[in-house]
Amino acid sequence: MSISVGELASGEQLDPLVKPPITREQLAAYADASGDHNPIHLDDAAARMAGLDSVIAHGMLSMGFLGQYVSGWMSGLPGKPHLARIKVRFSDMVRPGDVLTCKGVIKKVEAGELGTRITLDVWAENQLGKKVTGGDAEVVA
Repeated sequence: MSISVGELASGEQLDPLVKPPITREQLAAYADASGDHNPIHLDDAAARMAGLDSVIAHGMLSMGFLGQYVSGWMSGLPGKPHLARIKVRFSDMVRPGDVLTCKGVIKKVEAGELGTRITLDVWAENQLGKKVTGGDAEVVA
């Protein structure tokens, strides 16, 4: 579904995106893609020996989910929108088995010479409604 850029308004909520619990396969794919094969990130037993659980890779994936979320939203815009900037912050523990929901709101819509600049506030929250990752993005359409 495509939406006209002129129809966008500050305060408008974006449709949520639910991500199922992170699997071992996703953690392994993250490790392969990032080159980060630290066993604390990938192996619960190794993480527990260090007094942690495998939350670090889960947090990194939650940050990646926000990138997917913004990209998916952009695909509904007409023309060839591009991501001018995205900044994400891991803010709380993402644990194995957490179901994450990506949410967002349009903060600002500004028309300019190079196109319309849309500023988004995005976040991921766990199944308890606690924000675990936050960010903001600027899209030019």
